[in-house]
Amino acid sequence: MKDNKIKVEIWTDVMCPFCYIGKRKFEAGLAQFAHKDKVEVIWKSFQLDPELKNDGTLSLKAYMARRKSISLEEAAAMSEGATQKAAMVGLNYNLGKVIPTNTIKAHQLAHFAKKHGLQSNAEEILFRSYFVDGKNIDNVSTLLQLVDELELNAEAFNIALDKQTYIADVKADIAEAKAMGIRMIPHFMVNRQYVISGSYDSQTFTDILTKAYNEGQQSPIPTNIEFTQGDSCAIDGQCD
Repeated sequence: MKDNKIKVEIWTDVMCPFCYIGKRKFEAGLAQFAHKDKVEVIWKSFQLDPELKNDGTLSLKAYMARRKSISLEEAAAMSEGATQKAAMVGLNYNLGKVIPTNTIKAHQLAHFAKKHGLQSNAEEILFRSYFVDGKNIDNVSTLLQLVDELELNAEAFNIALDKQTYIADVKADIAEAKAMGIRMIPHFMVNRQYVISGSYDSQTFTDILTKAYNEGQQSPIPTNIEFTQGDSCAIDGQCD
């Protein structure tokens, strides 16, 4: 039986510069898709650097130099390149203000928002806070402010953080990615049949959504997957 509904699963991490860019390109591609009302978008957690801790004194440039074993000048050049690519999709990155830190609490916020049907809104606010506003997205007070911005119950989220209510959901996403061999993000999977690994052009998203819609089949197991590769960040710290 044909089913023309489309499920798009997107693995991202808040600290991935190409994930925010990829979000914008996907949204542009979705906007051009004639049957966007048939699309369900599910954001999945991924951590590029789960061991990262930062007291707020480590700059992004210094973090990149240490993580990639490159000079500060090379790190600055990479930041400039990401800033330019972000500008091409209307994003004003302020990477000099970025506070690189652990994203596990931010992922819990995204799952808390998912429960209330606001996951995409939460992803947008988290990315903006990190790359544009230079906020510490590991800081509980900051996250509570973002929950307020979403017009959700900040006290309820604070309790969920204390009880680690959404940790299992975050870890399940990460484990799923590992089981499927996902090492680079953003990672878009359409109906478990088509994969766009990285930040690709908006027309590619439109074309793949159209193809998936026309086929009208959703396979529960990834078989004969078609891959499309774009700008991405890997768990080894490499972004290109």
